[in-house]
This record gives sequence, C-alpha cells and structure tokens, in this order.
Amino acid sequence: MKIALITYLDKGAYDTTTVESEDDKLLLFLKEKGLNIEQVIWNDENINWGDYALAILKSPWDYFDLIKDFYQWLGLLEEKKIKLLNPTDTVKWNSNKKYLQEIEAAGLKIIPSAFINKQEEVLLTDFFVKFDTDKLIVKPCISGGAKNTFKVTRENVEEVNQKLNQLIQEEDFIIQPFLPEILESGEWSFIFFNGVYSHSLIKQAKAGDFRVQPAHGGTVHPQKPGKELIAIAQQYVDLFAKNCLYARVDGTFVNDEFLLMELELIEPFLFLNTEPQIYDRYYKALKELM
Repeated sequence: MKIALITYLDKGAYDTTTVESEDDKLLLFLKEKGLNIEQVIWNDENINWGDYALAILKSPWDYFDLIKDFYQWLGLLEEKKIKLLNPTDTVKWNSNKKYLQEIEAAGLKIIPSAFINKQEEVLLTDFFVKFDTDKLIVKPCISGGAKNTFKVTRENVEEVNQKLNQLIQEEDFIIQPFLPEILESGEWSFIFFNGVYSHSLIKQAKAGDFRVQPAHGGTVHPQKPGKELIAIAQQYVDLFAKNCLYARVDGTFVNDEFLLMELELIEPFLFLNTEPQIYDRYYKALKELM
C-alpha cells in the first residue's frame, strides 16, 4: 500500500519550522516501520493520485486560503476511492467553525460564540453587552494560524469594526468573548489517536500577546491530567471524531468548567516529541485504521 503524507507548498507565509520538523520525524519513523509512505503536497498538479491507496492529512496549512480547491481535492480523493485520514466528511465539517454550533447542541460546553454570516452588517459594541465583557476575539469561520484574527477592546472597536465590515463581505465570522483565563492559565490541548487518549499540554502566549501558537512566541508545557479531565475531553472525540487517526481537543477552564475552543481534526501540530512513546501510539492507531 502506497501512502501519501499530506503537506502543503510552503511559500513562506507561515513560520512552520516546528511543524516541518514534526513532519520529517514522523515520515522517517513510519518509513522505519516499513510503510511505503512519502510526503505529498495536496494541490500539486503533477501528482497521480491513483498511485495512492491512503492519504494522511498532516500539514495542509494553506487549506483555508484555498478552501474551494481544498474541497475539490477532497472530492477527487472520494472519486478515486482513496481513503483519507481523517475521513473526508469529518474534514469538510471541521473546516468551518460553525461546527461548534453542533457540538453545543449536543450538550457539550464551548466558548460562548456568535456567528455572523457573509455580508451581514456588524456592530461589535453590541457584543460587549451580549457577552458581558470588555474584550472580544473575532476571526473567520474558515481560518487558521490566527489569520484575520482580532482582539477587540473598547479603545480599538471602531477601527476593528470598520475592517470587519470589509472582510465580512467575503466570508463568515465568529465572535467570542476574550477569556482572561487563557492568559492566566493557558490553553489546554488533549491529543487522541483513533479515539484513545495519548497526551496533553498547556500552551501559553508570550507576555503582551494573546496568541498561543509557537509562531507567535507561545510556549508549550506537557501535562499529566487526571482521569476526570481526560474523560471530559474524551466526550468531544467520542461524539465528533469517530474513525479519526488524530484529534486535538483545545480549550480552557473557566470557573473549573472546561470550554471547548476548537476541535482540531485537519492540520493540528500533534506535539509528537512530548514523550518517546507517542510515535508508537500514532503508528498503532494508523495500523488499526488502514
């Protein structure tokens, strides 16, 4: 079986040093396990997809910039009966943050969220009242890497509101209260392989910033949570990440209650170097799903 480990064409738009390192190490590990696997750029027009029986989404980091092409590519894999991990339908669902509405409807906790449809008019000051806060986070429903993400305060609300009403002509947005707990306690990530808990960590933003991504100066701190915390994260995976090679449950605790920020099922960094055994867990899950 020939396997494609899916990545993207790096044009220098993102600082992906750590991701590429993780990709390279994972590729080498899987090759050493005897798999016939190679890195493949998802939108490379020279690829003969008929050569592959299985594709693993690893770092298609530009998918949200090329979302129509990405959906077409997913359709191509279905047409050629190439198995995708994670599953195609799940990936389509997870590509738009409106999936959070489904998770909330299922009775699981999420960060309070308001969704603004394309070409709607927005008055951000209304959301200070709605969420009883002085700070908001605004980002596109299809996005990643903090692209077009704004931290809104009463001081900059007019400036951001003007930018948002321009951007919203092209796409849907999500508005959420800014949670000080993210700065104080950090953002949790629980990583699962084929539905089984593997490891977790807390990501913290650098001083003066609110973005926890390493590209923006964020730091990572491995954790050893108790069974109760793992069980909370497990609920999201059990309901919404079936047959997924990997799932990353991102959230924070507010008044001792876990609130989901995102369920990452497309291209999350998996922090595989946190423990030596993690690569073996990944491989075990992959073999179960092949």
